[in-house]
Amino acid sequence: MQKIIRGFHNLPTKSQGCVATIGNFDGVHLGHQSVLTQLAMKGNELSLPVIAITFEPQPNEFFAPEKAPARLSRFREKVEMLRCYSVQQLCVLRFNKQLAQMTADDFIQKLIIDGLAIKYLVVGDDFKFGKNRQGDFALLQQAGEQHGFQVVNMQTFSVDNIRVSSTRIRDALKQGDLMLAEKLLGRPYRMSGRVAHGDKRGRTMGFPTANIHLHRRKVPLSGVYAVQLFGVQGEPIQGVANVGVRPTFGVKKALLEVHLFDFNRDIYGEHVQVHFLHKLRDEKKFSHLDALIEQIAIDSQQAKDYFSKQ
Repeated sequence: MQKIIRGFHNLPTKSQGCVATIGNFDGVHLGHQSVLTQLAMKGNELSLPVIAITFEPQPNEFFAPEKAPARLSRFREKVEMLRCYSVQQLCVLRFNKQLAQMTADDFIQKLIIDGLAIKYLVVGDDFKFGKNRQGDFALLQQAGEQHGFQVVNMQTFSVDNIRVSSTRIRDALKQGDLMLAEKLLGRPYRMSGRVAHGDKRGRTMGFPTANIHLHRRKVPLSGVYAVQLFGVQGEPIQGVANVGVRPTFGVKKALLEVHLFDFNRDIYGEHVQVHFLHKLRDEKKFSHLDALIEQIAIDSQQAKDYFSKQ
């Protein structure tokens, strides 16, 4: 990705034009990938750059932060994934009171016409925008006819007759169905972050862990999983991971802890990706430490058994 454009005030004063799509791109799943491939082909045909337009925070996080669903991907993760799909620029609009109050006509004029000079725009036919959600697909098409840009519908993308959506993937993760999540994402579900120093409890119990702070209001999955870790020499490294609040110790903030098999190198500070492959069990509270240690040993063996069968 060549450039990230942050906010209306950083839009180019004289754009040569582009092809673009607008969305949250949460998870960058197969449906998103299909649209981005379509855009890349159109961009190549018109010799124009491909731009993805997104919002931070996401609109539902602005209007109802407590009710907003857990993100599949943090902003950094989203940027890393979009780089893989021919997106040359990312336009990030801060969703605040000012943007929420902007009329649909102003949004079209300031962003699509004056700001980016979009020539080809792909959005969902249920896309709503502008103050009180007054703008819709029909209004975009009307503006396109008037100002010379093409607006096309983001076609529904299905796998095995299942509509691919971020909501469906969240449901699959919540149910522990990682195979379905992988099928809809086109890859295993993963989380990334920097390995940080923890309280060293795992080390004293005989199961040292790489601790990764999730920096999320909510997490889309919890429990114990067989995982692979990428981002260090010798990748992938197999292991067992716990995602959650560690109820045995009364911790409230969600953390990702990964115990890596046959691995004893110092990787503090490394930015890593953890791929979730198989759910072993839900997170639970243990009455005493010995019971927890015994369960971790069982979890580790079950994860090793899973990998030996693959």
